[in-house]
Amino acid sequence: MTTAFSLLLVLAGCSFFAGFVDSLVGGGGLINVPALFTALPEELPATLFGTNKFASLSGTSSAAWRYARRVKIPWRATLPAAAAAFVCSYFGAMAVAWLPRDLLRPLILVLLVASAAYTFWRKDFGANHKPRPAGRRELVYALALGSVIGFYDGFFGPGTGSFLIFLFIRVFGFDFLHASAAAKIVNMATNLAAAGYFIPNGFFLLDAAITMACFNILGAVAGTRLAFQHGSGFVRKVFLAVACVLIVKFTLDTF
Repeated sequence: MTTAFSLLLVLAGCSFFAGFVDSLVGGGGLINVPALFTALPEELPATLFGTNKFASLSGTSSAAWRYARRVKIPWRATLPAAAAAFVCSYFGAMAVAWLPRDLLRPLILVLLVASAAYTFWRKDFGANHKPRPAGRRELVYALALGSVIGFYDGFFGPGTGSFLIFLFIRVFGFDFLHASAAAKIVNMATNLAAAGYFIPNGFFLLDAAITMACFNILGAVAGTRLAFQHGSGFVRKVFLAVACVLIVKFTLDTF
């Protein structure tokens, strides 16, 4: 199928904004997935998810590379989390076919409200980068974090980057900038695994996927540039804004 040029323009604009937001605090799926379902309602959900994962993988890879050049990535926690997330994201993508995704909405809504409330209440949350190395415990926490978030991203997705940032700060003591950098590495792994399921099985639209990928990368470049210019305080504000939007979205979908 060839996607109409006018629809490609709309999807390109949405993908740019998604890449911009996602490179800062995650939440790009909140923009791209509804855009795809609205623009291409006749396509199978798996095809639209696969198209989105192709585009998202391009944007998160670009953002991860840019962060790695400018920020010292805390690899001891990030790599195990990324490895576990890669494996579990693939199984999450497979589970789309046989698990009722709507059951997750109330739980995710509660977690989003709790994360946003905690971040708003703790003014110093994520302001300082004070990693808490803990040897074997750090590895266990990283594997657990990557496994849960990886499965969630492959299976459902919206809010993955926001959850990763919150957990990297809360569990490992990162600031918002380092947490965002680590989140991009893990999110790149989850997108790669999910795309590895959808794309070989033919669940993607080539013209839409390539167009959205290009503009997702441009958005990621713009977003990471702002993150470097304004630091953790700016990323914290964007995090709270995106969390509030996610809360509204999940509330409407749930009730």
